[in-house]
Amino acid sequence: MTHRISRGTRVLAASLGAGVIVPFAVAAAPAAAATAPQVSCTSDKAGLAAKLQKDITAALANRTGTIAVGLYDRSTNTRCTLRSSTAFDSASVVKVTVLATLLWDAKKHNRYLTDRETTLATAMITQSDNSATTTLWKQLGMTKIKGFLTAAGMTQTVPGTNGYWGLTQITVRDEQKLLALVTAKNSVLSDNSRAYILKLMSKVISSQRWGTPAGAPSSVAVHVKNGWLSRSTHGWRVHSIGTFNGGGHDYMISVLTHGNSTMDYGVATIQGVAKAIHKDLVPVTTSVQRYTPTSTPREAFPAVPTD
Repeated sequence: MTHRISRGTRVLAASLGAGVIVPFAVAAAPAAAATAPQVSCTSDKAGLAAKLQKDITAALANRTGTIAVGLYDRSTNTRCTLRSSTAFDSASVVKVTVLATLLWDAKKHNRYLTDRETTLATAMITQSDNSATTTLWKQLGMTKIKGFLTAAGMTQTVPGTNGYWGLTQITVRDEQKLLALVTAKNSVLSDNSRAYILKLMSKVISSQRWGTPAGAPSSVAVHVKNGWLSRSTHGWRVHSIGTFNGGGHDYMISVLTHGNSTMDYGVATIQGVAKAIHKDLVPVTTSVQRYTPTSTPREAFPAVPTD
């Protein structure tokens, strides 16, 4: 099974079609200081779990808001978790699930993606195009989306209703399950489907490559998808999921946050965690800063229904 990728590109600003309304950004009230996070780590490599637990906890010291973290490294059987079952509004992180559902369904029907579908999928992942996502979400429908979640064992993920895909409820546990499926052979996604998802995640535009890639050494291949959304409750939701391969390691990181006063504050929180993880897993003499966040990235979602 192969997938062709259209050369056509879309600009995010041009994607806001009918039915997609930009919500007003609401300034978040100052968040109360979070309770000292209790990060739990295990590893087959002597000393690594304790080091990761110490460094991730240090990265989160004095950060406000609610932060959930997941790490899994196949090479050393290392896992770290923090608030793995806490639910967050997905924002655009759900777009990887949408693509996985599309490919899962195509596999069930023994068909290739159409040129239209590859164009939409490319825009959805590489540019976080909301119009493309809405089109694919409607095409798939709730039955197929829930069918994929069941097949993937993502029992804590609840799809957004009435077309509000950005309000899908996600957890670190389920995002890590999804990344595990994308990065290793399994019966849910074909090898070509997995390679296609990773290819698109490796081609995300530079202004959206913040978050979990921060601090990743040049020897590591990076695949990322981020999400960001401001609402009247919990301030900014800022999320980043990524998979990393190289330097003798094969690992995945999910960091979900809300209660951020600004988008940049959430980005900084995620990048602090990511830098600690990359440094401990793949030590290098000089850390690589791949992206410095600015206030430039913008993302819109279907308006949240009100009573």
